[in-house]
Amino acid sequence: MVVDDQAVVRAGFAAIVDAEPDLHVVAEAQDGAQAVRLARELSPDVVLMDIRMPGMDGLTATRLLTAEPTEPTEPAGVVPRVLVLTTFDQDAYVHDALRAGASGFLLKDALPEELLAGIRVVASGEAMLAPTVTRRLIDAFADTAPAPDPELLTSLTPREREVLTLVAAGHTNAEIAGALGVTTGTVKSHVNALLGKLGLRDRVQATILAYDLGLARPRRTHRE
Repeated sequence: MVVDDQAVVRAGFAAIVDAEPDLHVVAEAQDGAQAVRLARELSPDVVLMDIRMPGMDGLTATRLLTAEPTEPTEPAGVVPRVLVLTTFDQDAYVHDALRAGASGFLLKDALPEELLAGIRVVASGEAMLAPTVTRRLIDAFADTAPAPDPELLTSLTPREREVLTLVAAGHTNAEIAGALGVTTGTVKSHVNALLGKLGLRDRVQATILAYDLGLARPRRTHRE
């Protein structure tokens, strides 16, 4: 589902997606409220979400779409993966959207192939963060990170903590496997284990926690 308050933007994204044989746009929404209603009706796998929209914004919509049931008897339903499309310089609360449940970010000036890759990545359960967004996001966390709370990490084995640090650095499972000398299957097992122990949904939440706790720190770079 494509969510944006500008009809031309929605149509452009939809055309790019529908041109792919393995992807299909099931709905378009012009604001967050319509997105939430349509998502509950149609259960899209991925939602391309604008942040700044009149009425309900993308941040609120993302939180509602990815929220866990409030009552034990309430059906869980299908939780979509939210890929936020943003102009980061104008959206100071990008990290709030990640906390709200977004699975990744791309800039609106991304190339079509980058957009398609991002959709496929988040659909598979991974995180997708544009490099410029990742760097600025990490810098923002570094400036405001609270004191580490070691108690949250005591349930992790040394290897799981090592994997968490590498995940927070933006490495893929294959890269982590190469660095640790293990198989990608083993890395997936470690990632799944640490997510379960920490009560996290995905790698994005794991990255946020790692920076919040001081387990990871940004690598300063002059590259753009």
